Amino acid sequence: MPAIPRKDILKKFRGMIDKGMPIVGGGAGTGLSAKAEEAGGIDLIIIYNSGRYRMAGRGSAAGLLAYGNANEIVKEMAYEVLPVVRHTPVLAGVNGTDPFVIMPLLLAELKTMGFSGVQNFPTIGLFDGTMRQSFEETGMGFGLEVDMIAEARKLDLLTTPYVFNPDEARAMTKAGADIVVAHMGVTTGGSIGATSAKSLDDCVVAIDAIAEAARSVRKDVILLCHGGPISMPDDARYILDRCKGLHGFYGASSMERLPAEAAIARQTADFKAVTLGGDKATTKKKKG
Repeated sequence: MPAIPRKDILKKFRGMIDKGMPIVGGGAGTGLSAKAEEAGGIDLIIIYNSGRYRMAGRGSAAGLLAYGNANEIVKEMAYEVLPVVRHTPVLAGVNGTDPFVIMPLLLAELKTMGFSGVQNFPTIGLFDGTMRQSFEETGMGFGLEVDMIAEARKLDLLTTPYVFNPDEARAMTKAGADIVVAHMGVTTGGSIGATSAKSLDDCVVAIDAIAEAARSVRKDVILLCHGGPISMPDDARYILDRCKGLHGFYGASSMERLPAEAAIARQTADFKAVTLGGDKATTKKKKG
């Protein structure tokens, strides 16, 4: 499927906002995830390296470490996901701090492949403390992700960056971000999810601050929330009911890993609950 023009995506989303309809995006680590999400009516599909690790049974945080070349993994995944998506914009997670790419060429290649936009992942925003300071001081800071978003905007790609605080929200909005995604941390829940996170009420405060900062730069910026304890539809509903001017939700683990874990476990248990009939059951009972 060819890339969907940015103006068409934004026109649809602004129409949804006017009608009070939430924008829902989701990560896809496999072609099957993408097909199922599209069947469910998803508005955006994003593929990035963490999706591969997540659906291989590893934690999403694996995407932040040196287990593979993030940008190359996304291009590999594109051949699995892009051909099976029929009408939904697909975005690429781009490692903006990668010092071994020529960013304008990479972004142009992604657009040619059929990606309609980009997101900044892996992101330095998920690091803090000494490690974050080291990245910033050695030329691998969040500013490079802002530069990547600005470059993507020049190519008329849809831009949907993650941000973690008001300063980053302002910077990304100034760079031309169409959609700012307030990231609340690694998603909790399931067998490989995080176990510590903000409370939902903490998220409301943090998201409101990010939204206010983004809107101080541009009033028409679209705002979504993601991650942390916002892992199920009821969690998203709680946040959307309480945050001012929030336009939707973006799920990754919550959109594909958590549903897959629950559904596969339940289906397996249901099959195990089936009993043998006829002579086999009788034979088994006699032998017992």
